[in-house]
Amino acid sequence: MKINWKVRFNNPVFIFQLLLTALAPILAYTGLSWDGLTTWQSVGDLCVQAYSNPYLLVLVIIALYNQLSDPTTRGFSDSSQALRYEKPKE
Repeated sequence: MKINWKVRFNNPVFIFQLLLTALAPILAYTGLSWDGLTTWQSVGDLCVQAYSNPYLLVLVIIALYNQLSDPTTRGFSDSSQALRYEKPKE
């Protein structure tokens, strides 16, 4: 399994998508919406609640797996072209 983490984390869109991928199943499962997260304490409480629930944790892991996999390649690795990138492709 080879993933070009350096390039992925240099792309702000990837980071934003990763955060949304982790939060969306939690919000959907708990029935909350974005406007319910008005303080950092509420975000922390939600994360503790979510990650102490095995079912919800599995949902988040599946969502993250789907976000990280490259559907244009076999398996879980980036393509050989993507592995050669030094920065996100323009």
